[in-house]
Amino acid sequence: MTTVVEQAVDYDLVREVRERVGEALQQRRRVQESGGRPLSEADLNALALSIIEDDLQALSAQRINSGQIPLSLQEEERLTRAVLAALVGAGRLQPWLDHPDVENIDANGFDEVFVSYFDGREEQVGPIAESDEDLVEMVRVLAATSGLSSRPFDSSNPQLDLRLPDGSRLSAVMEVSHRPSISVRRKRLKVARLADLLANGTVTEEIGSFLSAAVKARLNLMIAGEVNSGKTTLLQALANEIPRRERLITIERSLELDLHLLKDLHPNVLALEERLPNLEGQGYVSMASLVRRSLRSNGRRTIVGEVLGDEVVAMLNAMNQGNDGSLSTVHANSSEDVFQKLSTYAIQAEERLPIHASQLLIANALTLVVFVQRDEDPVTGRQRRRVTSIREVNGYADERVTSSEIYRLDENGNDTVVPHAPVTDRTRMRLEKHGFSTADFDYPGRW
Repeated sequence: MTTVVEQAVDYDLVREVRERVGEALQQRRRVQESGGRPLSEADLNALALSIIEDDLQALSAQRINSGQIPLSLQEEERLTRAVLAALVGAGRLQPWLDHPDVENIDANGFDEVFVSYFDGREEQVGPIAESDEDLVEMVRVLAATSGLSSRPFDSSNPQLDLRLPDGSRLSAVMEVSHRPSISVRRKRLKVARLADLLANGTVTEEIGSFLSAAVKARLNLMIAGEVNSGKTTLLQALANEIPRRERLITIERSLELDLHLLKDLHPNVLALEERLPNLEGQGYVSMASLVRRSLRSNGRRTIVGEVLGDEVVAMLNAMNQGNDGSLSTVHANSSEDVFQKLSTYAIQAEERLPIHASQLLIANALTLVVFVQRDEDPVTGRQRRRVTSIREVNGYADERVTSSEIYRLDENGNDTVVPHAPVTDRTRMRLEKHGFSTADFDYPGRW
C-alpha cells in the first residue's frame, strides 16, 4: 500500500541534493564557528534550510534553461523536508516519526518495514534507507545527537536503546541479527494524565481515583506488564498526580518520562540518564549508581523508569530508607510474577542477595503492584490497554512475599473485586486521608 508519507518523493534526487547541500553546510558551518561559538541546533537547522532552498531554486532555474519543467511548489516542499531530514533528522524514517497516527515502526533491514497505527491497523511500507549500511549509519547519527550523551553503535556495541528528540524510543541491533534492525515505539500522549487513561478505557473511574489517592498517600507502587502494554504511559500519568511542590528525581536508561519538561506540573525535577561506556570502555554510569546518587540529591520521590537489572537492590533500599511514594515499572506476566522477577534481578546484582533476603527487601519496600495488560477488543478487533490487576503486599512469611489481589478483571473483562481480599488497615487509613473510601473493596461486585 502506498501511503501519503511515501508518495512523490524522488529519493535519487534527495541523495544528489543532500550531497551538494551537505558540503556547503559544512563549509558555512566552519566559517560561522571559526570565532569559537558553536551553532545551536535551531541555528544549524535554519542554516541547512536556507542552503536547501537556494539549491532547489538553482535546480529549477537550471531545468528552465534546459527546456525542462521546473519543480512545482509541492515538489519543492517535499524535497525540502526530505533533504532536511537526511541532513539533520532521521532520513527516510523521519516522515513516519512525524506521522501523528503511527504507534510502532519495525524494520528488519532497510526495506522490510512494518508500521502499526494507534487504531490497530498494520501495514508494510517502503524502505527507510538506501541500504542496510545506510540504515546503520542513520542509527549512528541519531545515537550521536539524541539523549544526554552520545551512544556507540558498532561491532563492539551491537545493541542500542535510544530516546529520540520527539520522545520516541528506538531500539537497534546489528551483527547479532540476520540484518541490522530497528524498532521504534512512539508515545501517544505527550502529557499523560489519568483523565486520558479513563477516556481510553485503561482505567475505570474507581481505579483512577484509587491510584490517584495511592500516589498522594505516598505508597510505593510497582507498575508491571508485558512488552508494549502501556507501563510507561501509566507511570507518567501517576507521576503527574504528584503535587507540584515536591522535588522529583527520575532515573532512566533513556529519557522518556519527560517530567523535567512539564514545568507547570513539576517545576523541580532532576532527570538522570544512564551513560554507556565509550569505545575505550570508559565513562560508564550505571542505573544502580544513579539510584544511589539520587539519595544525596534531596528528592522527595525517586522514579525509576524501568527495572531491568542490578539497580533493583538500590531502588528497593531507597524505598526502605524513607523515599515513600516511589514509582517504577518492571516487565512481568502477572501481578504475582513481579516478586519473583525482582528477586531474580536482586540475585544477579553486585550484592548477590540470597532469595530470602531479596524477598524480605521487596516485602518491606513495596505497597502495591499494578498490572496493565494489552489485549484485543473482541468487538472491534483493535488493541487496547487496561489495568487488569492490583495486588497489595501484606508482608513476609515462609521466606517469601505475601500479597493479596484486591482488584482484577474477571474472565469476561468485567470489573470484579476479589472476594476475601480487603485492603489492609494500614493502607486503608492512608488512602482515606486522601479522599478515597475503600469500603467497596469489602463488597465483591460493587466495581
